[in-house]
Amino acid sequence: MSRRELYEQRTEELLLPIIEKYHFELVDVEYVKEGGNWYLRAYIDKEGGITVDDCEIVSRQMSDLLDEQDFIEESYIFEVSSPGLGRPLKKEKDYQRSLGKEVEIRTYKAIEKEKEFYGLLKSYDETTVTIEMEEDKEMIFAKTDIALIRLAFDF
Repeated sequence: MSRRELYEQRTEELLLPIIEKYHFELVDVEYVKEGGNWYLRAYIDKEGGITVDDCEIVSRQMSDLLDEQDFIEESYIFEVSSPGLGRPLKKEKDYQRSLGKEVEIRTYKAIEKEKEFYGLLKSYDETTVTIEMEEDKEMIFAKTDIALIRLAFDF
């Protein structure tokens, strides 16, 4: 396991009791370098959406735990955020929640000269995702070919 994965996993373990206490959902944790800074980010959600106050509650409690545990070697910035509208589908529960809804899929390589696909999420398993496009056309994608999958949204 990489150091990044270890940090993310340990952060998730510390966050879960806080998240559960407030009946939030932990969407994702990431430890990434952007510019010259390391960021430890927790994405949280709840029915009806997350507020700034919700993020602040989790951030304050988690910051204290991070200071106590002190398991991350580098200096970093800790952030708690909503996953936003463009929330990617990463976990089993994300796929389950999105069944029957319109999704956007972006692939690493072009398939039939296209890299963006839209359709209803029909099914998924450990290795594939199936969407139903217009005119009852189905497409099956290997998860390894998918750069991004998220709910499609119109403005």
